[in-house]
Amino acid sequence: MLEETYNEFLLSKFKQLFSKEELKSFLEANEMQRPTVIRVNSLLTRRKDLVYALNQRKVETGNLEWTDTAIVAFKSEVPLGATPEYLAGHYMIQGANSMLSVLNLDIKENQKVVDLCAAPGGKSTHIGALLNNTGVLYANDVSKERISSLKSNIARMGIQNAIITNYDALLFDVGKLDRVLLDAPCSGTGVIAKDSSVKTSKTFEDLKKTVKLQRKLIIKAFDMLKSGGYMVYSTCSVLIEENEGVVDFLLTSRKNAKIVDLSVAVGKEGFTHFRSENFNGSLNKARRIYPHVHNMDGFFYVKIFKAE
Repeated sequence: MLEETYNEFLLSKFKQLFSKEELKSFLEANEMQRPTVIRVNSLLTRRKDLVYALNQRKVETGNLEWTDTAIVAFKSEVPLGATPEYLAGHYMIQGANSMLSVLNLDIKENQKVVDLCAAPGGKSTHIGALLNNTGVLYANDVSKERISSLKSNIARMGIQNAIITNYDALLFDVGKLDRVLLDAPCSGTGVIAKDSSVKTSKTFEDLKKTVKLQRKLIIKAFDMLKSGGYMVYSTCSVLIEENEGVVDFLLTSRKNAKIVDLSVAVGKEGFTHFRSENFNGSLNKARRIYPHVHNMDGFFYVKIFKAE
């Protein structure tokens, strides 16, 4: 029984979220690996050239219907993290869901953008490519250990407009910005396929602590925006408390925070009410991705506008 591999706390959370049948599908999906997806680095190559090069190396490739910068690698006879193309920075191995955060930031050249929790750099290098090496990209991460992977990915992928910083995001200050990405630290309940320790390591106290930090971070991220700027808040969690609950807290705390439509909306609508809780009605514009429905790791993302 898969249910027996989870601690009581986490299982009770999932039982609240899913019907009995859907819970079974969700737990089964957590045992399966997702397809490998790579993002083409538009700064250094074209998609068709990369597909050709990978096909020559006996990599079977496919498309993602909602973006032309991704390639699904169904089967590979070579390690995808060691090909000459990878080492030359032509692509990043990256979960399909994580591309959605960046695609919805509405990046334009010459903007000032921050990725507040940037390591290992999948989203930052995506932002850098969309900026086309113009403007300024602040790639920040609180973890000293993870900064080295962030640095090497930014260098490998030819990003020349990045300033890499190692600050607690709550203390980060570089003036007002056009765009902010907050891919917040979370419980990881969407990535159990990658990290099975999540099944038994999360407790009520952990969740409380995480939500407290997420609330501080989303306020900080929003306050960094210029009026007229956009931010995306995302997590690799499926839990309500870390997603709709945190965004609702921002909307209550900052009256000029407005949820807007996503330009690339993949997934199920966010909750506007859940059990006895009611959230802001505009949270139906947020999106939830589930492993058993979308064959991607669990994910939540929402786009927020800062009005005058």
